[in-house]
Amino acid sequence: MPIIEAIKLKKVYDEGESETVALSDATFSINKGEFVAVIGPSGCGKSTLLHILGFLERHTSGTYKFDGKTIDDYTEDELAKIRNTKMGFVFQAFNLLARTTVLENVKLPLMYSNIAELSWDKRAREAIESVGLSHRLNHESSQLSGGEKQRVAIARALVMQPEVIFADEPTGNLDSKSGRLVMEILQELSEKREHTVVLITHETYTAEHAERIIEFKDGEIVHDTKVAHRHNAKQNFNK
Repeated sequence: MPIIEAIKLKKVYDEGESETVALSDATFSINKGEFVAVIGPSGCGKSTLLHILGFLERHTSGTYKFDGKTIDDYTEDELAKIRNTKMGFVFQAFNLLARTTVLENVKLPLMYSNIAELSWDKRAREAIESVGLSHRLNHESSQLSGGEKQRVAIARALVMQPEVIFADEPTGNLDSKSGRLVMEILQELSEKREHTVVLITHETYTAEHAERIIEFKDGEIVHDTKVAHRHNAKQNFNK
């Protein structure tokens, strides 16, 4: 069953006397539990698409359905609630609070939820354990390596147990070893079928860790194909 459905999505930025078409007639669907990579060069529309899918930006025309309902069926408060509870975001820049511990960073989304405060520590600790960083629980994020920071960002995205994880260039600032470990975590999440993973990347090798690749060029989808020979991050990591 699709959790994400896009029908002729279009995004146009009005820049005074000129217009820029960032996204044009994008039509696709993503099923629950699927691991999909969106690939293309800088400026091709993939980040714009992420912002639309994550309710961070409105599309100009077309239809976007999340969990069976169009974005217009939700109030602004409902959109904010879904973004916090059903969506998790991982960004290239990590976006962690520097002088704050790993545990406190991961607990942050819970502070904006209706989840009882008594359970915050337990949920955060479980999320941190799932990315292999329990030994860094009380370290400040400024004391972590780049790879560890990204794993904390993944734990923070997981703490609300979201239906969809949007990962925007999650390996972009990492060395190859740290990048493989991040991809291993995303693959493991996908294999459990508890989360839908949408990966944004410009790297073909990274995209081939997913099950399916949607390729963009100049704001349009040029290919939408299953990955014939997926990279297994765990096998590559152990070589």
